[in-house]
Amino acid sequence: MPNERPAAMTDMLMRERGALLDVSYRLLGSITEAEDAVQESFARWYALSDAERGAIANPGAWMTRVVSRICLDVLRSARVRRERYVGEWLPEPIPDTAEWHRHQSVDSADPADRITLDESIDLAFLVILDAMTPAERVAFLLHDVFGYSFDEIAEIVGRSSGACRQLASSARRRVRDARPGAAPTVPRADVVHDFKQAWQAKDVAALVNLLDPTVVAVADGGGRVTASPEPVTGSEQVTRFLILLAELAERAGGLDLVERTVNGQPGLVAFDRGMVVAVYAFEIAADRIHRLWVVRNPEKLQAWPNER
Repeated sequence: MPNERPAAMTDMLMRERGALLDVSYRLLGSITEAEDAVQESFARWYALSDAERGAIANPGAWMTRVVSRICLDVLRSARVRRERYVGEWLPEPIPDTAEWHRHQSVDSADPADRITLDESIDLAFLVILDAMTPAERVAFLLHDVFGYSFDEIAEIVGRSSGACRQLASSARRRVRDARPGAAPTVPRADVVHDFKQAWQAKDVAALVNLLDPTVVAVADGGGRVTASPEPVTGSEQVTRFLILLAELAERAGGLDLVERTVNGQPGLVAFDRGMVVAVYAFEIAADRIHRLWVVRNPEKLQAWPNER
C-alpha cells in the first residue's frame, strides 16, 4: 500500500515526540521554543532520503542528537535576545494537566501535556540551568538527566569527551552552590497553603515568618504587563511588596488564588475573572520560602487553562 510507509513514519515520529519535548523543554525552558525545536527535528528527518533514513539504526537517538543541536543553537542566540528582554526573564512554567483534568475539562493537545513532570523541571532547577553557558547546560542535562555518554555529547556540542566531562562537572557545582541546604520538614504544599492564607489575609507577621530573611522575589512581565523590573530582596521588603499587590488587587475587584502544581511542585495560580494572569513558583528550604518566582508575561501562560 502506498500510504503504509508514510503512516509508519508518522507513527514513529509521534512516539518520539514526548521524549524530544522532554529534552528540548529542559534545555530551553520554553514550551513554545521546545515545540519549534521538535518540529525542526521532524523537518530534518523528512528531508533525508530513503537511503539515509534506512541507514539510521536508532531513529530516536538520531532525533535526540538533532534536537539537542538545534537547542544548543537556540540557547546561543537566546543570550542576545535576553539582552533586549524587558525586565527579568524566567522559564515558561508548565501545569500538571492531569491535575487540571480533575477540576475542569482541558484541551490535552497542548505540548505541555506530553512533558514528563519530575524534579528536573522544577522551576528552581530551570533557573539555575539558565545561569549556565549553553554548552554546560547541554552537557549536564544530557549526561546527568538523560544518561547520554560524554562521547555522544561531544558529537553534539562539538568538543572533546573530556571537555564535556568538565562542562558537566562545572554545571554540577553550580547546582550544588545555588541550592539551599536544609530540606523542608513539613510538606511544601503546606508552606504554600500557609503563604496563600497569610497573603490573602494581609497578615504581615505570618508572611515575614514564612519568608527566609534573605528571600528573593522575581517577577517576569516581559514588558507586556506590570511587573517589578528588578528582584525584591529581604523578608520585610517582599512582605511590603506582597501587601501592596493584595491591596491593588482588591481595588481592581480581587484575584482568585488557587493552589496548583507548577513544574511538578506546589505553587499558586492567580485568576482574574476566570483568566490566568500569574503563576507563582517557590523554592522552599527549612520550612521557609527562599525564592518566589512570578510569571506574568501572557505569552508564557498560554499552556495554563482558564476557568470555564
